[in-house]
Amino acid sequence: MSAPISELTSWNADWKGLRVVVLGLAQTGFSVADTLTELGAEVLVATETAAEEYASLLPVIGADLHVGPLDAVPDRITEFGPDVIVASPGFAPGHPVVRWALEASVPLWGDIELAWRVRDKVVRADGSSADWILITGTNGKTTTTRLTATMLVEGGLRAAPCGNIGVPVLDAIRDPAGFDALVVELSSHQLWYLSLAEAEGQPFPLASVCLNLADDHLEWHGTFDAYREAKAVVYRNTRVACVYNKADVATREMVEDAEVVEGARAIGFDLGVPGPSDVGIVDGILVDRAFLEERRSSALELTTLDRLASVGLIAPHIVSNILAASALSRAAGVEPAAIRDALDTFRLDPHRIEVVAHHAGVTWVDDSKATNPHAAASSLSAYPGAIWVVGGLLKGVDIGPLVAGRGSAVKAAIVIGRVRDDVVAAFARHAPDVPVFEVEHGETEEVMRRVVQRAAGIATSGDVVLLAPASASFDQFSGYAERGTRFAEAVREHVEGLDPERDDTESERDVTRPDRHEAQAGETDGDSDADTPPAGGATA
Repeated sequence: MSAPISELTSWNADWKGLRVVVLGLAQTGFSVADTLTELGAEVLVATETAAEEYASLLPVIGADLHVGPLDAVPDRITEFGPDVIVASPGFAPGHPVVRWALEASVPLWGDIELAWRVRDKVVRADGSSADWILITGTNGKTTTTRLTATMLVEGGLRAAPCGNIGVPVLDAIRDPAGFDALVVELSSHQLWYLSLAEAEGQPFPLASVCLNLADDHLEWHGTFDAYREAKAVVYRNTRVACVYNKADVATREMVEDAEVVEGARAIGFDLGVPGPSDVGIVDGILVDRAFLEERRSSALELTTLDRLASVGLIAPHIVSNILAASALSRAAGVEPAAIRDALDTFRLDPHRIEVVAHHAGVTWVDDSKATNPHAAASSLSAYPGAIWVVGGLLKGVDIGPLVAGRGSAVKAAIVIGRVRDDVVAAFARHAPDVPVFEVEHGETEEVMRRVVQRAAGIATSGDVVLLAPASASFDQFSGYAERGTRFAEAVREHVEGLDPERDDTESERDVTRPDRHEAQAGETDGDSDADTPPAGGATA
């Protein structure tokens, strides 16, 4: 028999005999099952589908597997009698098994809570476990996580990016090399599960940030308020620095409402001139006015916009991510020179405002990772007046405000996706002067060829063709990476002359009058808010 749940707060606690149902068997679910069996727990993995690469390993690690429908609670689960259920992030609050667990008062964890409870498997020389730095936001999470980890390593710390970025936190905490810091990217799904944690299962991060907040994943959370409440959990119990976006009032309010450790500070960032306790920009120089004694009268230089431009990091939303990562890194003691050096060698992930070609004066940009309107707005602000490739799965989000704002300034819109009516209707309603072209869905491998053919027929020297779909990709592609890769391949075919002729076929339909004129470029992001007061519970 294992120790009581409240006492399971260490790798060295008695986990033997704990009966755990793990929901889901992908990367996260397997990491949970692998960890728990190593601890001696009795594990049943329940999933509707099981990839062979994971299913074949469960007997090896000593876990049982149930594969079948989960639209009702299987008898296998109730007969197993779990002491705890650990759910993969894809299981929404309304899922039947999740509802059953809550109604039956069975403790319901996510992988993040489990990782926090066993974080001491590998410790530092002084016996302490790695510090955690938590990062969330509607957009920019992965870039900011990578930036922060890169800065920490340049500053001499052993650090690893993990979590929603692709490496499960449980894999990181079990790495025998050990770390000084884990930079943990958290989705709203993971944070919702973390909101359920009792005190002993709640992380106490060194620093935390919510980068921004906009409509997303409403089909999972149900309402925007529920989505916001989940995101706000990132700041709970922060010990040193709650970093927030001065240009996004919702993030400031989260910090004001957060229960933090006494002495934790509120640190603001935006693209404007920073006040004391902020990071920002002065005359083209990124500066820190938060982590120095004389912050009311001086600042520390981090890098310059010219330096960022030389390595392709000049888009406004990327600069914003850099400022947030700099604040998190400074909270961990990284020196400004190390931040500058880290940025000199940093490169963005593929499909993140990636220039894939310049040809005949036209720039082709892959920002397939812009999977919601907020992310696409950042891309459009970086490339105002672009030919915009947009559409896909909207995930319950209204694209109208984006079309009315940034979208009204594009030269033309090329709409992809199996269902395009909402996007086309948004242009008709909010931006009727923008030429709109639909690309019928057809075969996956043909979609981007049609897109590029159409864009090439519209673009003239000086134009930008921007893939920033503002939507998920699963209606036509396996993910945003395939969508971006197929776009880049089609662009290269066009540039190399392998498919140079424009082909106006029935698969493309102009839904606007042919004489519609080019829209004017819109304004770009920029203005910062005034210096804000200290957050509740955190000091400036």
